[in-house]
Amino acid sequence: MSQLIAHTLEDIPFVAKEILETIGNRKVVAFYAEMGSGKTTLISAILRAMGIELLEGSPTYSLVNSYDSAYYGEVMHFDMYRLNSVEEAIDAGVEELLYSHATCFVEWAEIIEPLLPDDVVKIFIEVNESGERLIQIS
Repeated sequence: MSQLIAHTLEDIPFVAKEILETIGNRKVVAFYAEMGSGKTTLISAILRAMGIELLEGSPTYSLVNSYDSAYYGEVMHFDMYRLNSVEEAIDAGVEELLYSHATCFVEWAEIIEPLLPDDVVKIFIEVNESGERLIQIS
Protein backbone atom coordinates (compact mmCIF):
# COMPACT_ATOMS: atom_id res chain seq x y z
CA MET A 1 0.00 0.00 0.00
CA SER A 2 1.30 3.43 -0.86
CA GLN A 3 0.12 6.83 0.29
CA LEU A 4 0.14 10.13 -1.56
CA ILE A 5 -0.84 13.58 -0.34
CA ALA A 6 -2.34 16.36 -2.42
CA HIS A 7 -1.75 19.48 -0.33
CA THR A 8 -3.59 21.68 -2.87
CA LEU A 9 -5.45 21.28 -6.16
CA GLU A 10 -2.19 22.14 -7.96
CA ASP A 11 -0.77 18.82 -6.66
CA ILE A 12 -3.49 16.71 -8.31
CA PRO A 13 -1.76 16.35 -11.75
CA PHE A 14 1.39 15.08 -10.04
CA VAL A 15 -0.61 12.66 -7.89
CA ALA A 16 -2.40 11.45 -11.06
CA LYS A 17 0.92 10.60 -12.74
CA GLU A 18 2.09 8.79 -9.61
CA ILE A 19 -1.13 6.75 -9.58
CA LEU A 20 -0.63 5.77 -13.22
CA GLU A 21 2.87 4.54 -12.41
CA THR A 22 1.60 2.64 -9.37
CA ILE A 23 -1.24 0.80 -11.12
CA GLY A 24 1.04 -0.42 -13.89
CA ASN A 25 -0.82 -2.69 -16.30
CA ARG A 26 -3.78 -3.46 -14.03
CA LYS A 27 -7.01 -2.48 -15.73
CA VAL A 28 -9.61 -1.77 -13.04
CA VAL A 29 -9.18 1.00 -10.48
CA ALA A 30 -11.88 1.44 -7.81
CA PHE A 31 -12.27 4.73 -5.92
CA TYR A 32 -13.65 4.94 -2.39
CA ALA A 33 -14.37 8.30 -0.78
CA GLU A 34 -17.07 10.50 0.66
CA MET A 35 -19.14 12.79 -1.55
CA GLY A 36 -17.17 15.92 -2.44
CA SER A 37 -13.75 14.49 -1.62
CA GLY A 38 -12.42 14.79 -5.17
CA LYS A 39 -12.97 11.44 -6.92
CA THR A 40 -14.06 13.01 -10.20
CA THR A 41 -11.33 15.65 -10.04
CA LEU A 42 -8.66 13.01 -9.48
CA ILE A 43 -10.00 10.72 -12.22
CA SER A 44 -10.13 13.68 -14.64
CA ALA A 45 -6.48 14.42 -13.84
CA ILE A 46 -5.57 10.76 -14.45
CA LEU A 47 -7.40 10.84 -17.79
CA ARG A 48 -5.48 13.98 -18.79
CA ALA A 49 -2.23 12.25 -17.74
CA MET A 50 -3.24 9.45 -20.12
CA GLY A 51 -3.38 11.97 -22.97
CA ILE A 52 -7.17 12.45 -22.99
CA GLU A 53 -8.02 16.13 -23.30
CA LEU A 54 -11.73 16.30 -24.09
CA LEU A 55 -13.35 15.15 -20.86
CA GLU A 56 -17.07 14.77 -20.32
CA GLY A 57 -17.04 15.11 -16.52
CA SER A 58 -18.65 12.60 -14.18
CA PRO A 59 -20.91 10.03 -15.86
CA THR A 60 -23.44 10.24 -13.01
CA TYR A 61 -26.47 9.85 -15.26
CA SER A 62 -24.99 7.77 -18.08
CA LEU A 63 -23.03 5.43 -15.72
CA VAL A 64 -20.00 5.37 -18.03
CA ASN A 65 -18.02 7.69 -20.28
CA SER A 66 -15.71 6.03 -22.77
CA TYR A 67 -12.50 7.59 -24.08
CA ASP A 68 -9.71 6.63 -26.43
CA SER A 69 -6.13 7.21 -25.33
CA ALA A 70 -3.32 7.06 -27.89
CA TYR A 71 -1.12 5.57 -25.15
CA TYR A 72 -3.51 3.36 -23.16
CA GLY A 73 -6.24 2.39 -25.63
CA GLU A 74 -9.85 2.41 -24.49
CA VAL A 75 -10.48 4.00 -21.10
CA MET A 76 -13.79 4.03 -19.22
CA HIS A 77 -14.90 6.25 -16.35
CA PHE A 78 -17.77 4.75 -14.33
CA ASP A 79 -19.95 6.45 -11.72
CA MET A 80 -22.03 3.89 -9.82
CA TYR A 81 -23.67 6.45 -7.49
CA ARG A 82 -27.16 6.12 -9.01
CA LEU A 83 -27.20 2.30 -8.89
CA ASN A 84 -29.04 0.58 -6.08
CA SER A 85 -27.69 -2.94 -6.45
CA VAL A 86 -25.23 -5.26 -8.13
CA GLU A 87 -28.16 -6.62 -10.16
CA GLU A 88 -28.78 -3.16 -11.66
CA ALA A 89 -25.10 -2.98 -12.61
CA ILE A 90 -25.26 -6.40 -14.28
CA ASP A 91 -28.44 -5.42 -16.16
CA ALA A 92 -26.70 -2.23 -17.35
CA GLY A 93 -23.77 -4.26 -18.74
CA VAL A 94 -21.20 -2.99 -16.21
CA GLU A 95 -19.70 -6.44 -15.58
CA GLU A 96 -18.99 -7.00 -19.28
CA LEU A 97 -17.30 -3.59 -19.55
CA LEU A 98 -15.13 -4.21 -16.48
CA TYR A 99 -13.72 -7.33 -18.15
CA SER A 100 -13.44 -5.84 -21.66
CA HIS A 101 -9.66 -5.15 -21.44
CA ALA A 102 -10.31 -1.40 -21.29
CA THR A 103 -8.79 0.57 -18.43
CA CYS A 104 -11.66 1.27 -16.02
CA PHE A 105 -11.89 3.92 -13.30
CA VAL A 106 -14.88 3.31 -11.01
CA GLU A 107 -16.41 5.88 -8.64
CA TRP A 108 -18.63 4.55 -5.84
CA ALA A 109 -17.13 1.10 -6.38
CA GLU A 110 -18.54 -0.26 -3.11
CA ILE A 111 -21.90 -0.65 -4.88
CA ILE A 112 -20.44 -3.17 -7.36
CA GLU A 113 -17.76 -4.73 -5.13
CA PRO A 114 -18.69 -8.36 -6.00
CA LEU A 115 -18.14 -7.64 -9.71
CA LEU A 116 -14.61 -6.25 -9.36
CA PRO A 117 -11.69 -8.43 -10.52
CA ASP A 118 -9.24 -9.92 -8.02
CA ASP A 119 -6.42 -7.63 -9.17
CA VAL A 120 -8.44 -4.41 -8.75
CA VAL A 121 -6.49 -1.39 -7.54
CA LYS A 122 -8.32 0.29 -4.66
CA ILE A 123 -7.84 3.99 -4.04
CA PHE A 124 -9.14 5.57 -0.85
CA ILE A 125 -9.39 9.36 -0.65
CA GLU A 126 -9.74 11.10 2.67
CA VAL A 127 -9.86 14.85 3.28
CA ASN A 128 -8.13 15.96 6.48
CA GLU A 129 -9.02 18.99 8.59
CA SER A 130 -6.68 21.27 6.61
CA GLY A 131 -8.27 20.26 3.28
CA GLU A 132 -5.42 18.03 2.08
CA ARG A 133 -6.36 14.88 0.18
CA LEU A 134 -4.79 11.72 1.65
CA ILE A 135 -4.77 9.09 -1.06
CA GLN A 136 -4.06 5.46 -0.23
CA ILE A 137 -3.48 2.93 -2.98
CA SER A 138 -3.77 -0.80 -2.37
